[in-house]
Amino acid sequence: MHKKLLIIALLVGASLLLASCAAPAECPECPEAPACPEAEACPEAPACPEAEPCPEYESVLPGLEAAYLGSGHADSAAEAFRHWDEDDPAVVSLSCAKCHSSEGYIEFVSTGEISVEPVAAEVMGITCEACHNRATAVKTSVVMPSGIELTGLGDEARCMECHQGRNSKVSVDAAVAGAAGVEDVAEVDADAVFEELGFSNIHYYPAAATKYGTFAKGGYEYAGKTYDGNFAHVEEFDTCIECHSPHTLEVRAEGCVMCHGEGEFSGYRMEGSAVDYDGDGDMEEGIAGEIAGMQEALYAAIQAYAASVPGAGIIYDSHAYPYFFNDSDGDGAVTEGEANYGNKYATWTPRLARAAYNYQMSVKDPGAFAHGGKYIIQLLYDSTEDLGGDVGALHRIDHGHFAGSEEAFRHWDEDGEVSSSCAKCHSATGLPTFAKEGMNISAEVSNGFQCDTCHSGEWPGRFTFESVTFPSGASVAVAEGDESGLCMQCHQGRSSTVTVNGMAAGLPGDEVSDKLRFSNVHYFAAGASRFGTEVQGGYEFDGQEYVGFFAHVAGYDSCTGCHDAHVLEVKTSECFTCHAGYEDVKDIRMSDVDYDGDGDAAEGIAGEVETMAGALYDAMKTYSAGIGFPVVYESHSYPYFFADTNGDGEATPDEANYGNQFKSWTPNLVEAAYNYQYALKDPGGFAHNGQYVLQLLYDSIVAVGGDVSAMTRP
Repeated sequence: MHKKLLIIALLVGASLLLASCAAPAECPECPEAPACPEAEACPEAPACPEAEPCPEYESVLPGLEAAYLGSGHADSAAEAFRHWDEDDPAVVSLSCAKCHSSEGYIEFVSTGEISVEPVAAEVMGITCEACHNRATAVKTSVVMPSGIELTGLGDEARCMECHQGRNSKVSVDAAVAGAAGVEDVAEVDADAVFEELGFSNIHYYPAAATKYGTFAKGGYEYAGKTYDGNFAHVEEFDTCIECHSPHTLEVRAEGCVMCHGEGEFSGYRMEGSAVDYDGDGDMEEGIAGEIAGMQEALYAAIQAYAASVPGAGIIYDSHAYPYFFNDSDGDGAVTEGEANYGNKYATWTPRLARAAYNYQMSVKDPGAFAHGGKYIIQLLYDSTEDLGGDVGALHRIDHGHFAGSEEAFRHWDEDGEVSSSCAKCHSATGLPTFAKEGMNISAEVSNGFQCDTCHSGEWPGRFTFESVTFPSGASVAVAEGDESGLCMQCHQGRSSTVTVNGMAAGLPGDEVSDKLRFSNVHYFAAGASRFGTEVQGGYEFDGQEYVGFFAHVAGYDSCTGCHDAHVLEVKTSECFTCHAGYEDVKDIRMSDVDYDGDGDAAEGIAGEVETMAGALYDAMKTYSAGIGFPVVYESHSYPYFFADTNGDGEATPDEANYGNQFKSWTPNLVEAAYNYQYALKDPGGFAHNGQYVLQLLYDSIVAVGGDVSAMTRP
């Protein structure tokens, strides 16, 4: 059964195999592909419109770049940028990179420090990016080498970061203290030689240190001396970039010419510089010439001191580091072979080091005469004087209105601004503000008056006042054309009879009261003296009559008729036209009455006032001792009257201080003290209105029980 099935299966498989080898059947026909349609012809492209020519672009950059490329900042071949090429490694040191590489400057203004020493070969001057970056765009302050930060600056802060010098009074004192091995430089013998003491170099072009004077303390300022602060020029030319092109670095001469006229910058000087600083008799030379003369005086003093005190001659070469060298041949001049590092001067005393520092500062700022000439003059004068040099013919400061180093203008340095109550007369901008607004606000601290303090409008026009109101409230008219109205805005005092009466009214004359205090008339109240009882500038006692306005002869009956408006001194030569036979205005008198009772009726009115003022002071001391509270007076120490703690009748240094001020006032004593101060603080009172001053003194002596039996009241 199974076998049969197997045979059938084999037969079926064989038939299938034969079938697969037979011819294939025909394939159906493929349909024809459809014909492609004819492509439409492409339309012609429209013609491109002609391009309009691009507008010409006038970039400011090419001009600025050309200006910059000609400047010292771009001179990448200069020593200022190539100094480190031969070093190993050839990199700009961290202490120098801020100002001698763009990379260092950018890092410093951005972060306040420098972390990478720039490769010397890659330093290509000061590039555009150094001054134009995000950090400099908002920079408004600079920390000077003294550690003092100057704030509120504008774009000039970018310049001042490098043009500030690298040393200061602080670092010079630190070097002296370190060499002497002490903490307090005041303990050091100024004339002792210290091996470790070297020359401190201000470095080059420290213009900002010169300009900001005592605010920056870049120069070596001597103890007990005061110095000019920021030299404020006219408003439009008062910063680095207002006076110098920031790209060429050159002075914007066209601005100078407007006020100073044509000529060399070094020949400029202003009316306020009416002093022969260097004593050479030339008052026409510019401030640069005055500085040069004072440099000569200081250099002579340096050489004389070095030879006599440390006993080693010294010479100076401004082009050879470290500048001061041993005078090997003793001829006082730099000769071949002397100005080299191996021959550097090393016999320094503190006194010599300080003077040499100031000398170098004056030399290394060639524009010092414009940046802050009077600060430099003060440094040179003080250095010469400290070395024992001859300063007999030299002058340190200007006349009053322009004596910027004096207390009248320096009093507010620590405050940062002059208070509104003082600004009218103690700042450069106060009087113009008062003239325009009739009031005052606080003002910037200044170096005395400027031209536009008094001059307004079309040059040389001045501010005018039709009347002047005095502290008493009284107003006086000013004649048309009389410039006294301008002067008397300040020279009027700050107190009056009204002020004193406001305190003393109703109080018993000889009883001490804690309601009383000394009332200070202030300085140079010439206007009040001249108008006498019309303005009651002095203290006028009840029941007494006082003279009024002192009318002098025509032409000499105003402030500027008798005083030079800039020098302020009396036109004495003109006085003697009428007052013949006199050589000193203090000797002039028009009366034969012996007012002070000293038996001399020929002395000048100034002598009469002086003697009567002395008699008043003696009477005040006797009076105050009689009530148990002796008083003494010191004209240079505020508030002037002090308790005489040791009873010797003299104001000793330990007594003349604010904490020991006199407080045991009676009405009679405070009134007399007011008039005593009045007479002393108007030193020209004898000429302004001598009879009024004598009346005040006479009545004051009477008030405190003094003896007037030999005196005569005008």
